[in-house]
Parts: sequence; C-alpha cells; structure tokens
Amino acid sequence: MHSILAVDDSASMRKMVSFTLTGAGFNVVEAVDGQDAFEKAQTQSFDLVLTDQNMPRMDGLGLTKMLREHPNFKSTPILILTTESSDQMKQAGRAAGATGWLVKPFDPNRLIEIIQKVIR
Repeated sequence: MHSILAVDDSASMRKMVSFTLTGAGFNVVEAVDGQDAFEKAQTQSFDLVLTDQNMPRMDGLGLTKMLREHPNFKSTPILILTTESSDQMKQAGRAAGATGWLVKPFDPNRLIEIIQKVIR
C-alpha cells in the first residue's frame, strides 16, 4: 500500500484529502504545516507528498525545497494543492522541485488519477 503525507493547516481540508485518499486505498499520514511534515519525513518514508502552499511555520515551497535536499525525497513526487493559481507561483513551485500543481477546490477523482499517474 502506498503511503502519502498530506500537509495542510486546515483541518477540514486534511480530513477531505484523507477521506478521498484512504477511500482509494492509500495509507495517509497528516501533517498540520511544513515544519510538522518535515519532522514526520525524518522518521518515515512516503511514496508521495501532497502539500498546501500557504501555511504557518513553513509553507509548501519551503517544505518542497527542504525535502528535495533530503536523500530519501530526491525523487519522491511532491504535489502542491493550493488556492494559489498564478503562473509566478507555479513557476516557483517547479523551481522548488514540485512534481505538480493542483488548484483547490479539488475534484477527488482527478486528484486520485493524478496521484496514480505520478506515484511509483
């Protein structure tokens, strides 16, 4: 079973993502922000990271950059799921090493489809 780290400072968004992914057969670990996610990434490995962009303590781009520097996460798919849709933000995401950029609100079926496409 593939393991996904779902990072969002919104409890309701974490629940929605968790519910969607668990229903599709994924094991989901939740984190409340980038800092929490990075700490969890030190002790376990994940097949994919799904992160929000705007969060306290550490945002999605900061988390992506830090994970890309970690040997276990060099090639792990990282998807940013956010309300941000500007081209500048998307370019910053790519520059940080994000695999993809999804805009909220998300379509659960589309999210699962994209994850199945990028996960190894």
